[in-house]
Amino acid sequence: MSGKVLQLSQKMPAARRRQIAPNGVIGITVFCLTETMFFAGLISAHTLFRMQTTATDGWPPPGQPRLPIEETALNSAALLASGVFLFVAHQRYRAAASTAMRPMLASLFLGAFFVIFQGVEWVALLGEGLTMTSSAHGGFFYLIVGMHAIHAAAGLLVLGWAYLRLRRAELVLSQLLTVEIFWYFVVLLWPILYWRVYL
Repeated sequence: MSGKVLQLSQKMPAARRRQIAPNGVIGITVFCLTETMFFAGLISAHTLFRMQTTATDGWPPPGQPRLPIEETALNSAALLASGVFLFVAHQRYRAAASTAMRPMLASLFLGAFFVIFQGVEWVALLGEGLTMTSSAHGGFFYLIVGMHAIHAAAGLLVLGWAYLRLRRAELVLSQLLTVEIFWYFVVLLWPILYWRVYL
């Protein structure tokens, strides 16, 4: 009897577990969660230091330039618009993949504008004397904003990759979702950094 049961179990295919989400989506979600904790640590350290310094010397510290709040607000709007265009691209992709190219290209260009404008801002601030070693204000600024810039540049690369695959009609939905999650992380993180670092 046990031999028959063993034979039957060997013939029956193993039940496949239903996958909750594509591997890429799960992987990038976990990555973004860990990066959120990383940035939370940086912001916490910056906030504590700023509170201590503001009580004695004010903020920014004497002799250090003020950050370009208005110009960066415009740049922030470009990044947020990039996220909106990517959302539109997703909606169009579901309807007809070929119609998603224009909004995805707009998202890519607006993201590139953000990164380039941040670079121009850095050059100006370096010229005014704000460096990594000029003060803790400069150190925190370049560390926090610089880490975000690295993520934004990586996001542009994957956006560009997705756009090229879309043009060749090779982009599948799971790939688009993976790219979207990472870019939305970059886009939605920025207003928090702008609020805590610039304002």
